[in-house]
Amino acid sequence: MFVRLEQRRKPAPPWATITLITICVVVFAALTFLPPDARASMLRHWGTIPSSLFDATTPLTAQWLLLHPARLFTALFIHVGWLHLIGNMLFLMIFGLPAERSLGSMRFLLLFLVGGALANLAGALTLANANAPLVGSSGAVSAIVGAYFALFPRARLGLVLPLGLFLEFVRVPAAALIGFWIGLQFLFTFVGPAFGAVAWWTHIAGFGIGIAFALVSRPAIARRLRE
Repeated sequence: MFVRLEQRRKPAPPWATITLITICVVVFAALTFLPPDARASMLRHWGTIPSSLFDATTPLTAQWLLLHPARLFTALFIHVGWLHLIGNMLFLMIFGLPAERSLGSMRFLLLFLVGGALANLAGALTLANANAPLVGSSGAVSAIVGAYFALFPRARLGLVLPLGLFLEFVRVPAAALIGFWIGLQFLFTFVGPAFGAVAWWTHIAGFGIGIAFALVSRPAIARRLRE
């Protein structure tokens, strides 16, 4: 008797998540070695500056030549501090790895770039007169969190919580944590200035874009799983 053994295809490594984290870390490290004036100049040149992005006095062609729209993308890879970088990269790793496995690397990369750029655009619209550059991958990471929420609504995340004198590992519903997080983003849109210069609407827009993207991608995900 001969038995046919079907060989399962090994899942591809999450190269998109790893690549994005690597680029952000390398860019941050390169900026830290620059003198303060050069660093500030790089932030203004490659960050999203709302007042320049929507400058009605500058012809549209000139804005394209000056790469103003492209800065919606380049700003995603710039971070201004260790906490800024570590926070975004930690969220990207936790939610990005499972999201990439479901969406596929190319679709995941598209969500990060396009979703992040659209989230930056939403943030710039709410701060249209601001001259300070908007930087960071928060909008893109929020899009990944939104996609994760739509793809794994019943998932549970492990947390280490201080209970008395000991640390206890607990598993809590991801939907509860994400719901609490997005609730804070809405709250901070009203009291945001007291918590620093953060474009909170960028997070909210990214989260919504991620949910919509995941829902639209469900047929493609089903085809991938069947294959």
